Amino acid sequence: MNGEKLQSLPLGDIRIEDAFWGKYIRLVKDVILPYQWETLNDNVPDAEPSHCIKNFRIAAGEEKGTFQGAVFQDTDVAKWLEAAAFTLASGGRDEMLESLADETIKLIGKAQCPDGYLNTYYTIQEPDRRWSNLKEGHELYTAGHMIEAAVAYYEATGKDAFLKIVSRFADVICEKFGPDEGQCHGYPGHPEVELALVKLYRATGEKRYLEVSKYFVEQRGVGENYFFQEEKGEKYRQIFPEFKDYSPAYSQSHLPVREQKTAEGHAVRAVYLYCAMADLAYEYRDESLLDACRTLWDNMVKKRMFITGGIGSSGLLERFTTDYDLPNDCNYSESCASIGLALFGRRMAEITGEAKYMDVAETALYNTVLAGIAMDGRSFFYVNPLEVWPDNCLERTSKEH
Repeated sequence: MNGEKLQSLPLGDIRIEDAFWGKYIRLVKDVILPYQWETLNDNVPDAEPSHCIKNFRIAAGEEKGTFQGAVFQDTDVAKWLEAAAFTLASGGRDEMLESLADETIKLIGKAQCPDGYLNTYYTIQEPDRRWSNLKEGHELYTAGHMIEAAVAYYEATGKDAFLKIVSRFADVICEKFGPDEGQCHGYPGHPEVELALVKLYRATGEKRYLEVSKYFVEQRGVGENYFFQEEKGEKYRQIFPEFKDYSPAYSQSHLPVREQKTAEGHAVRAVYLYCAMADLAYEYRDESLLDACRTLWDNMVKKRMFITGGIGSSGLLERFTTDYDLPNDCNYSESCASIGLALFGRRMAEITGEAKYMDVAETALYNTVLAGIAMDGRSFFYVNPLEVWPDNCLERTSKEH
């Protein structure tokens, strides 16, 4: 690894006004962010309620009620805040958008527990089961998205209230997890916090955040699988029935990361993990970890990726299958997975200076990522098969997605 990596320009120094991308940038600011704000607040007629903001109000003591939604519901507001931050950074100040974001951040701060813990599901629903189900509980995954949003908002506005909130939570994580006696020796069932902790380290200079990210990545797949150990705990409770016959490959915990040669398991989990591996390889100048990234990248893009940059061909468990299993009419190719692929490619291009990584990132961006959002800004494709005959996409079949 020679010298410094390439650097992306700050968003505030970039102006994109061409006819193609300009319309999408305007769509995010003018349509998508306002529409999703209404969604988060359960104000979209005929749409399934989000409960997202309401969960935070309940956790903050502003309303009475029970938690509603998925165990990772908090991530919806985190991603909205991150998108708002990027929009503020790239398009100048928008007082209305910034005010909404500030109020939301204030609410998140009120929902944070006195000890720094932050997660509305466990705060409201199961306060005595914290960290008891890393396999399915998404606590670290949710923390990661909150951290990413806070770093983006700090960089966009210079305001540090959100950064302080997530730093307190990151301190809780650093105290809870690690190699020492009395600490939890587990790692996330859904990678995400690893790359977020690197971002937090870069924003704050606190080395412990980088060290815990490294611990999570290095610990993965070592010795007896942690998730099987966890299942024996008295507080463990199954959340998702489809994980009953759990395979460690699903969460990329079947082998230590340097020994993994093929892209396995849930595609989004995989590329988030690979992003963190690339970040850590650079920060620690770790050539063996970078070589592992190259190996996994080559297998993924040469043998397990569609021509559109779609990855994760199986609709069952949203996962990779085997080399060259790339059907057109029933592939899953989750939009989120291609986003993660592009983020991984960008990191590898910055570290190595090799254009081939950005070629793939661009392929994903112009195809599967772009296709995830309709031109009305209110409709979305979660999956991206290359060929669809609607009449045979029946429930409980391989094409129901």
